[in-house]
Amino acid sequence: MAIHPTAILDPSARIADSADIGPYCILGADVEIGARTRLMANLYIEGPTSIGEDNVFYPYSTVGVAPQDLKYRGERAETRIGNRNQIREFVTIHRGTQGGGLVTSIGDDNLLMAYVHVAHDARIAGHTVLANGVTMGGHVSIGEFAVVGAFSGIHQFCRIGRHSMIGGYSVVTQDVLPFAMTVSEREIKTFGANLIGLERRGFPEATRNGLRQAFRLLTHAGLNTSQAVERIRAEVEPLPELDELLAFIASSTRGIVK
Repeated sequence: MAIHPTAILDPSARIADSADIGPYCILGADVEIGARTRLMANLYIEGPTSIGEDNVFYPYSTVGVAPQDLKYRGERAETRIGNRNQIREFVTIHRGTQGGGLVTSIGDDNLLMAYVHVAHDARIAGHTVLANGVTMGGHVSIGEFAVVGAFSGIHQFCRIGRHSMIGGYSVVTQDVLPFAMTVSEREIKTFGANLIGLERRGFPEATRNGLRQAFRLLTHAGLNTSQAVERIRAEVEPLPELDELLAFIASSTRGIVK
């Protein structure tokens, strides 16, 4: 086990033999660090926090600290981080709250660039890219393979659908559809299906064409959402991804970006 002599570890911290704890890292009670995970330097981690295998944490990040929620009263809540994540400089990850299930979670194979803020009770799936300065409110969920552009802000309770892409400097106040390419300036808009991203990830042409047709009806046909959904059901060949898209729309409580 490589632990720098300047690191400060609570006796209850559990650290895998192959982990690497760099200089001036501080690990509190009930912190668990998995195999081959590297904490470069100047990390501050409070528990209960579990961090899996093969992660790399760059300097000056904080993990598992108390949330910025005035309703938080010190209840025992935790932070869970999976495997093979890259957490860059000055990222802040806050633990959960009673009102959000007591857990903030990050899955596997994510890249969180510098100055990303992961708020209390957020759920980040796997294979996402959160670019520099992405900031989210509490209870946000981000689906797998989503890409969020630099300096974007995500309102609390919003959902970011999987395989979506959000352009830089976007202000997200409603749910972002899965498979969509979305950007905001003064007003956030969906421009169509994320066709290049879907092709890169192996979605077949029939699926991409069906989603392209569905998004045209949603965003360019001059229809309200209910009318567009009816037309999609009537005119687009059935697809599992289309079912997911329509179920996402039906379950939205904040409305969707169109």
